[in-house]
Amino acid sequence: MWTVIDTPIDPLRIVADDDAVRAIEFSPFGDPPGGLELGERADGHPVLAEAARQLAAYFAGDLTDFDLPLDPVGTDFQRRVWGELRRIGYGETASYGEVARRLGLVPGASRAVGAANGRNPIPVVVPCHRVIGADGTLTGFAGGVERKRTLLDLEAGGGSALF
Repeated sequence: MWTVIDTPIDPLRIVADDDAVRAIEFSPFGDPPGGLELGERADGHPVLAEAARQLAAYFAGDLTDFDLPLDPVGTDFQRRVWGELRRIGYGETASYGEVARRLGLVPGASRAVGAANGRNPIPVVVPCHRVIGADGTLTGFAGGVERKRTLLDLEAGGGSALF
């Protein structure tokens, strides 16, 4: 099941099952990641409604830590990386190398971390936008660098992103 919400970074489609958010997609929407079945639109389903509420509060500058049931589709390694991304605090950033070190990976594993980061099916909530290049540059982001900048600016200012 799914819903679509309006945000300052364009519409987002939230995909869930009965128990957890499985994906959040940037527009334009394609097939859901990981072969997920889209199912029917269900705006009022409790998981989707709560995800929409928390995302609205985040974009209003009123929420800094999401509390949603998540069940992303990915390999064990990807899920480890995504778990570590959730430890990067609101308004903070980390390089790919830092994330690799936090996971206890060997030097040079930053590329593998970058690949896992790029496959994150639940952006914003799993804050892949907070991962930057070692030199502080805004590197690739599935939603585009402009969306990444908007999210980081929102978090840096602690204020709302305007719709």
